[in-house]
Amino acid sequence: MRIAVISPLDIRVPPLGYGGTELVVGLLTDGLVRRGHDVTLFASGDSITEAQLSSVCPRFLRGAGRNTQVLNLLNVLTCVQASAGFDLVHNHTALEGMALAEFFDAPVLTTLHGNLDPDMRVLFARYRGWFNTISASAKAELPEKDRFSGVIYNAIDVFSYPFNGRRRADSYLLFLSRISAEKGTHLAIETALRLGAPLVLAGNVDEVDREYFDSQVLPLVDGDRVRYIGEVDYFQKRELMSRARCLLAPITWEEPFGLFMVEAMACGTPVVAFKRGSAAEVIVHGRTGLVVDTLDEMVEAASKVGAIIDPRACREHVEERFDVPRMVDDYLDAYRKILSPGEFTKGVHVAAAPRAPLSERR
Repeated sequence: MRIAVISPLDIRVPPLGYGGTELVVGLLTDGLVRRGHDVTLFASGDSITEAQLSSVCPRFLRGAGRNTQVLNLLNVLTCVQASAGFDLVHNHTALEGMALAEFFDAPVLTTLHGNLDPDMRVLFARYRGWFNTISASAKAELPEKDRFSGVIYNAIDVFSYPFNGRRRADSYLLFLSRISAEKGTHLAIETALRLGAPLVLAGNVDEVDREYFDSQVLPLVDGDRVRYIGEVDYFQKRELMSRARCLLAPITWEEPFGLFMVEAMACGTPVVAFKRGSAAEVIVHGRTGLVVDTLDEMVEAASKVGAIIDPRACREHVEERFDVPRMVDDYLDAYRKILSPGEFTKGVHVAAAPRAPLSERR
């Protein structure tokens, strides 16, 4: 099958730090190549991929001072102009890809990685291509529309995350996500202060969230009980997650997926989250973490979750539901649903190699 995959240019594929969409795009693209498909990735020029790479800019755009709107549009337009050479276009840029969908010479599947604001809903209503969501809760937020290819959960490369089988009831609490009101950074701080437990905050601060950070987060950072260490890289993230008592996810919005929760559980670290968006889909309450409704409940849950949740159950849950081979299988099924039999030129499917038992991989 000849597949074009379009990624936003704001962050490299895969990301150096924050970037859930770009992480998923990279894993999916490489997974498709390993299954024998002919894939071209439209992304920033510094992206690392096993696919062919097409780019309109030499490096990712965040912090580069470039016109991100123009370059993201040009990225999609470049794919439009080449689309006669593909059997299917997989669009991960909701805005630009949906706006230009009718100009492609191949069917378009758009993965909706985020929630849609009112103006985006107008565009979505006029979009004529296929779409999928990354959780059932995200689908429930949308109006009914034809050409829905299904719910396909995101995935991580599980075995790149170190597994810690020790219960860490006396360790620090961790908040590792974008620093913003919708991610509930201030509520994570309040939870830790009420519990009297150390808290590590790790994450990027977008310019739109700068005032929130300066007024509601930074004054509470004392370098001792509450530490802010900034945005972390590939290795720092894994170390922090594998040593924490639990990950706090006091989300105040309808989180479409929450890849950071899956990453923590892959390390054997339970998650305490508010019951918003996909949290109850991603976390098995009582087995891989605790899903709560109120701040009082979050404080109580954080006080006990490290002692009652088995780290191995967290890891096995992620292996079973959120590993890359499952995601690649699901997207290939979606592609075949969109394409009639025999329409694509390369129907190659190579079964994923069997995994060794968990006990042999640690």
